[in-house]
Amino acid sequence: MTLKGLYPLPFRTNHGYITGNTEFSPDGATMRDLTIPEQRHPEKQKRPDAAQPPKPAWIRVKAATSQGFKDTQKIMRDNKLVTVCEEASCPNVGECWSQGHATMMIMGDVCTRACTFCNIATGKPPEALDIFEPGRVADAVKKLGLNHVVITSVDRDDIEDGGAEHFAQTIRAIRKQAPNTTIEILTPDFIRCNDNVLQIVVDAKPDVFNHNLETVPGLYPEVRPGARYFHSLRLLQRVKELDPTIFTKSGIMVGLGEDRQAVMQVMEDMRAADIDFLTIGQYLQPTPKHHAVDRFVTPEEFKSYEKAAFGKGFLMVSATPLTRSSYHAGDDFARLRAARLAKMGLS
Repeated sequence: MTLKGLYPLPFRTNHGYITGNTEFSPDGATMRDLTIPEQRHPEKQKRPDAAQPPKPAWIRVKAATSQGFKDTQKIMRDNKLVTVCEEASCPNVGECWSQGHATMMIMGDVCTRACTFCNIATGKPPEALDIFEPGRVADAVKKLGLNHVVITSVDRDDIEDGGAEHFAQTIRAIRKQAPNTTIEILTPDFIRCNDNVLQIVVDAKPDVFNHNLETVPGLYPEVRPGARYFHSLRLLQRVKELDPTIFTKSGIMVGLGEDRQAVMQVMEDMRAADIDFLTIGQYLQPTPKHHAVDRFVTPEEFKSYEKAAFGKGFLMVSATPLTRSSYHAGDDFARLRAARLAKMGLS
């Protein structure tokens, strides 16, 4: 993560202060520079390096240089907002930001989980959430003129409700400032919380509730430690039980070591949980200390996954090498809504 420019003035956290790209303790001693991989991912430093194979032609993307990209970047900086586009090193950031689309990441930029695929910084976050953040997010959504917005977060296992109320407040703030914007949320699994916290988020009525399974169940111990496959499935199923009008969405990465049969089984499990929208994308290794890329899945294989998923009854499927949870989310939401209406015979 590059914090330089994100906070133009020293910014106070419960740990201390951030200025430039370095965090300082109150006595002025340097605590942590999150641009340094060893300090960004301290839990991964004892892992052996995994070779990073060269990317095939279908993975390569253009550098971000457009004026639209710069305008979006300025709005994010002016509102002191973190984006998963930057924190997770998304390959589509140039394309999306050039169109004014950014996925905002609430509740800080340090995650309490240590998933081996993820480039978001890990560690102990500040104890308190920023009560003004929902308003800043809503202000940015209004300034960007978004028809559809995706809001995600780090995992905050240190908070009793996992950040459920903060999600709800952010949804309500956006509804107030940008009432015509449809809202998609990409949430943690709330695995350490009371079951009733999910109701808090559902009652705020997002248009789409997304929670990613990320990979096949056999790879969870290595790829997604701290999470549980069937808990995540049940979370999405419960959203539908609480409010059937909310679209549910989930995604996985391929190229982590799974086989086709396992991917097919995940599709079956998702449909049993009544999930509407499936995304499948290529895993890309952020650093040598992260989980190795097992292989690059070809565009033809992605097309076969898309065909199989539609055959299993998903209303919407996005399966390409560069697919990410919020990639083309606005256009996909319009197709998702149209597909539901067609299924109901109302198109």
